[in-house]
Amino acid sequence: MLDESLLDTPEGLAEADRRGLLRGAAEAGARVRTAARHAIEAGVQELKPDGRPRAVLIAGPGVAATHAADLLGSLAGPGSPVIRLAPSGVAPAAGALRWELPGWAGSVDLLLIATPDGTEPSLSLLADQAYRRGCSVAAVAPAGTPLAEAVAGAHGMFVPMATAPYDQGEPLAGSSPGVLWALLTPLLVLLDRIGLVTAPPEDLEKVADRLDRVAERCGPAIVTYSNPAKTLASDLADALPVVWTEGVTAGPAGRRFAAALAELAGRPALAAELPEALAAHHALLAGPLAASADPDDFFRDRVEEAPALHAHVVLLRDRPLGGLTAAPAARELALGHDTPVSELEPEEGDELETLAELIAVTDFAAVYLALASGA
Repeated sequence: MLDESLLDTPEGLAEADRRGLLRGAAEAGARVRTAARHAIEAGVQELKPDGRPRAVLIAGPGVAATHAADLLGSLAGPGSPVIRLAPSGVAPAAGALRWELPGWAGSVDLLLIATPDGTEPSLSLLADQAYRRGCSVAAVAPAGTPLAEAVAGAHGMFVPMATAPYDQGEPLAGSSPGVLWALLTPLLVLLDRIGLVTAPPEDLEKVADRLDRVAERCGPAIVTYSNPAKTLASDLADALPVVWTEGVTAGPAGRRFAAALAELAGRPALAAELPEALAAHHALLAGPLAASADPDDFFRDRVEEAPALHAHVVLLRDRPLGGLTAAPAARELALGHDTPVSELEPEEGDELETLAELIAVTDFAAVYLALASGA
């Protein structure tokens, strides 16, 4: 059950936030600035790339690397060469995960390693394997870790991850807001340098400013009725979030939101892109998860019986190409089955700015849902 009274009690939220999640969300803008500075100090701007790589391979543990690859692939556009290297292994522990380069990887390819840990032996071996194959290597990880030494031995570029003191308390969740921006920002600087994405310093400063503005609107001191993140968290209490996205950047933001709800708040969620989501989830909304599916719920004992789980659509929208939009059809389908709809649409800005706003608001919502439900 969601303790909605906790949402408007900043002191209670701070006490419940033992993982520093709210602080990570609030400091996202500062993390972008620090990470960009680390990339420049590491010498990214001094690189003289000889054309674009054939493939950009991204390796790292869990959803942190998954989100980075997803976001960078979307920003790179159609025909993106970004490929995530999924690990194998018997457990999600640093010593149990294994990564391997594809057989075709060679001197015209780039390996990027992104990890909030840096002690994974297989990532160090991967850097050495890439060096022997002739691949260029770059990594973002905490300073002073075995991976930093391995990348130096492979004559690669190492960028220290932008960390905060409270990051050292316990293993970092891959969906933590601070982890995402600390890993993603140096990769954006690097891929801008080689011409794969557009992320010059002035654009990253706009991203940091946009994240700061979201933190002001969604911070713990802002009451629920004027706080979009708290409102969304309250809407999703005792609901199955069905995240529908529209627009190039909204897709990865929606997938990240679903992953953050699972990892941080322990809530299952589904994510799909419009217009295909309408066919993919039509039967779901017409079935027992629809709010209209349980007419006997009116007679449920509100004290003794838990509420039935019903779907709640979250519509994340960026500006669709060509002005075509499936949003009206999405609203009609959801409301036609008595399924409530919450909508988020960013303010105007470039692609990186709007992506940052969608991620930031949903990050705050996932954190509030986690804290108020005791996850």
